[in-house]
Amino acid sequence: MAASSRTGVSGKLWLLACLVVLFIALYTAGWFYAASLLREKTLAVLGSRASEGFAAECSDAEYRGYPFRIGLFCSKVTVNDQANGISGDFGALRSAAQVYDPGHIIWEMDSPAELKSSRGLTVSTSWKSLQSSIITKFKGVERAALVLQNPKTHVVSSESGQVFDINADKAEIHLRQNGDDLDAAVTLEGTDTAIKDLLQDLPRVTTSMDMTLIGRAGIIDGRDPNGISLRQTKGEMREFKADLGEGRVLLVSGPFSFDDQGRMSGKLKLRVEKLSAWQDILSQSFPDLASTFKTATSMLSALGGGANASIDITIKRGKVLAGGLIPIGEIPPV
Repeated sequence: MAASSRTGVSGKLWLLACLVVLFIALYTAGWFYAASLLREKTLAVLGSRASEGFAAECSDAEYRGYPFRIGLFCSKVTVNDQANGISGDFGALRSAAQVYDPGHIIWEMDSPAELKSSRGLTVSTSWKSLQSSIITKFKGVERAALVLQNPKTHVVSSESGQVFDINADKAEIHLRQNGDDLDAAVTLEGTDTAIKDLLQDLPRVTTSMDMTLIGRAGIIDGRDPNGISLRQTKGEMREFKADLGEGRVLLVSGPFSFDDQGRMSGKLKLRVEKLSAWQDILSQSFPDLASTFKTATSMLSALGGGANASIDITIKRGKVLAGGLIPIGEIPPV
């Protein structure tokens, strides 16, 4: 082979080698850039807004999965909301995304978790497994889903002395941006609640909620300046359902709002299936209020039309009125 031919081949090989090295360098740089975005988006879901005094920290952050996956691993996660006096500690976090689809992030977290409030409220939760997925777009997190198996929560209020435990077979939370609004769906399956000093535990119940919070799409990724507070928020409850089994169902739907003091207002439709069965089971759990439940059942039956009551509920700044006229209780500020 002529010297000029060998030189030409050698030059092409060097060019190919340089292109390969350049591709690897650019790919590696892009991988670490995508990894940093994964960290940012993952912590955003936890509510990180450092400029507003709300920060989420990932201890011992480590990136794994190169070259085909992007994974962020933390030994623990802490959150601190200085404005509202709330802090939290969580277990190890593991998140990952495929290189070809970095906007779809899967993550899981180990228990336990503990949240503390400056108002004396402590919430401790453990679970068998916690898994989540989020879909990110240019405007932040578009959708998020969270599934917990066997969550067990212990709540203590040092101010009121109230203590209660909530255990469920499964909990699911689904959030989605809908323009400027936030769609939320929550389900708690097989929930048992025990309250301190209560003679009998509350009956096992499965609850679900499907609602929209108007103008609150930023809650999903921490962009909302009000955080997770519901004050000055309007919404639509498409359906809240509490099911005790055997046809004992309670349904609530309708528009609602909260003022700047956290007091609720709204016009809701309440329907109770097997009204007398609800009276019996609540009277067993709260024997001191048995006469109150009997009176309420008689009133709801008269207003709603029999065993399956259906009436309108008006809430004015926390005060609950049956049929818009008869006061039946009060909802504390959120």
